Amino acid sequence: MEESHRNVQAVGRNKPPGSLKVHSLSSLVINYLTVLLTSYWNSFIIWLSERCEQNTWFNWRPTSKMQLSGIEHKIFQCIKTKMESLFVPIRNNECQIRTIVLNRHLEKMPLVMVHGMGGGVGMWVLNLDSLAEQRPIYAFDVLGFGRSSRPRFSNDSTEAESQFVDSIEEWREKMHLNRFILLGHSLGSFLATSYAIRHPERVHHLIAVEPWGFPEKPSNASTQHLSYWARAIITMARPFNPFAAVRAAGPWGPGLVKKFRSDLQQRFSKLFEDDTILNYLYHCNAQTPSGESAFRTMTIPFGWAKNPMILRITDLNKSIPMTLIYGSRSWITSHTGQEVKFLRPDSYVDVQIIQGAGHHVYADRCDDFNELITEVCSFADQDKGQDSE
Repeated sequence: MEESHRNVQAVGRNKPPGSLKVHSLSSLVINYLTVLLTSYWNSFIIWLSERCEQNTWFNWRPTSKMQLSGIEHKIFQCIKTKMESLFVPIRNNECQIRTIVLNRHLEKMPLVMVHGMGGGVGMWVLNLDSLAEQRPIYAFDVLGFGRSSRPRFSNDSTEAESQFVDSIEEWREKMHLNRFILLGHSLGSFLATSYAIRHPERVHHLIAVEPWGFPEKPSNASTQHLSYWARAIITMARPFNPFAAVRAAGPWGPGLVKKFRSDLQQRFSKLFEDDTILNYLYHCNAQTPSGESAFRTMTIPFGWAKNPMILRITDLNKSIPMTLIYGSRSWITSHTGQEVKFLRPDSYVDVQIIQGAGHHVYADRCDDFNELITEVCSFADQDKGQDSE
């Protein structure tokens, strides 16, 4: 394999001098045009985004807050456990956090659940009844997502992350929660860990499910192998938010979600035979891209965190136990979990892999997931060493 690698490199070096000059000149011209076009394109995208959000003449997306509320209500009809549904005011009543609470009266340590990118509390529908059997469950739409308020976030990645964390802490204060088990999925894991670093006295046990934003971007994660035109297209697409295509598609947006996320419909088929979960996903992401824009601010191409959590994991209080859960078939690997374990030698760190599950492990193998989370929470109940209040 090493000899083959050297041969490839050698072929790349043995080009006629003339072809190198022509290639270099072409590269300069194309790079210049790419930068120029990207500049104009970015300006156009900013203008277009403002028109889309501010003017009714471009308001052709078949979505509304009422429709999102209706589809969420349909999802919650599947929940058998007694559930409270409320909006928690934060930021001097300027914003609200959509919240659900199950079995508030139970005495065991509460479990707080933080959903991932583009999701909402409805995505936990396969888990809530099972997890609420023994303890109170609190779940909320992250600020900027779902039915929570969608304010404008900072364009600075560190500040945007702080705004997320601050909203969670203010929500906690309003909910009068003292200590709890904190679970996050994907982006929710990133935010939950950031919260635990800043507010360790509140987190009894941290559960990171398919944690996004932990590893550093690999040095070989580049687009140099792509053609110049492919790189130009990718560069010009950067101003877009992740779900911009869904909104830009207008009346064809729901069909776009069904075409590219039909896998989600299958995952929730035990509860819904129709497009309920896909419609929920559409209405969650067809509205003002607030949290979505903040997510883009916190990333670098292509989907890596600007401020990787692995570089800060040693700032997490040593007394906080941590469980990391991965799906065996996910694009997020468990290698970072092992690295977390190495970096926290004096702390409890457990890495679990659920076989046959992808990134949406809570839905792919919901029974296995629910059983594992119940076990982790039971373990946390027995760990009274860090309780100081």
